[in-house]
Amino acid sequence: MTLIQALALIGGALALAGGLAGSAIGIANAASSGVGTLSEEPGQLRNVIVLASLPMTQSFYGLIILIIILTVVLPNLTVGIAGGIAVLAIGTMAAFAELFSAIFQGSVCASGIALLPKTRGQILTSSMMLAVFVELIGVLGLVFTIMALSILELM
Repeated sequence: MTLIQALALIGGALALAGGLAGSAIGIANAASSGVGTLSEEPGQLRNVIVLASLPMTQSFYGLIILIIILTVVLPNLTVGIAGGIAVLAIGTMAAFAELFSAIFQGSVCASGIALLPKTRGQILTSSMMLAVFVELIGVLGLVFTIMALSILELM
């Protein structure tokens, strides 16, 4: 493996690591709120699980980016050291997008979970809609990564 390929691979690994870390933190934040909610109203288990699992998707976005870099970018990476650095930078951008999106989505979900007993579950749909706004940043991180790799003619 060359230095160029190693840099590109690190970029993909960072994207996955950002998604995994953000998802873990976001889910933990939401789930810890769920424990309190379930102590008050055990019947809200399904709603708690739905909201607490939402930050998990950023892990999949990071995995998709890593797979694209491994299967499409690495075999076609012939633009020199600058290309490897570019893929590393793009992967770092993706890592931050997935990391922060998942963490803050977990905060939104935690707030919704905390209000489930007070609203008798009526807050579920509104909480999910608000969490989707934060999710959009993770989706945009994936889309922008694909666009950046395409613009650099690395795909």
